[in-house]
Amino acid sequence: MKQLTIALAKGRLMDETIKLFNSKGIAIDYEENSRKLIFESKDGTLKFLIVRAQDVATYVEGNGADLGVAGLDVLTENKKDVFELMDLNIGKCTVVVAGKTRNYPDTPTQLKVATKFVNITDEFFAKKGMTIEIIKLYGSIELAGVIGLADCIVDIVSTGQTLKENGLYIIEKITESSAFLVANHVSYYTKNEEITKLIELLK
Repeated sequence: MKQLTIALAKGRLMDETIKLFNSKGIAIDYEENSRKLIFESKDGTLKFLIVRAQDVATYVEGNGADLGVAGLDVLTENKKDVFELMDLNIGKCTVVVAGKTRNYPDTPTQLKVATKFVNITDEFFAKKGMTIEIIKLYGSIELAGVIGLADCIVDIVSTGQTLKENGLYIIEKITESSAFLVANHVSYYTKNEEITKLIELLK
């Protein structure tokens, strides 16, 4: 059997992925406080790479990994050329537009929208026929809405608690998201037996 290399997004999604794999009989020995960026399953059939969420599909597309686990929100935003094999039903969240009120604010100029999801935001508002100015941020998106750097924000929410604690409201839902198992095009054919077996285990 050939070893499969899987890129995982560090953080909560990786914890959920490891929990899922363990529950399906794929024993993974990973120490939470470890600084190692590469580790293996106990039987050696799987090798895992710990990368940033935004980089998972890049590693898979560029032959750095055979498979990856990434949120549909990130996959949609980055538009990488990978096979989306299955919805793992973990890492569930919603991409939303949020602001200080439940409606879009009246603004004499273009609506300013802060987000890290530039492509998703651009396409969403274009379909609505709204011209916007996007302010790209890499973290603490809510802050931009709170202090008025932007008229509204586009971000992911799971429970909505962070928005509530910062006095923000959901204006519109853009799309639901969960984690998908994705594959490199070449690996899907050269390691099809191993990938098919893994998919069956994860069902």
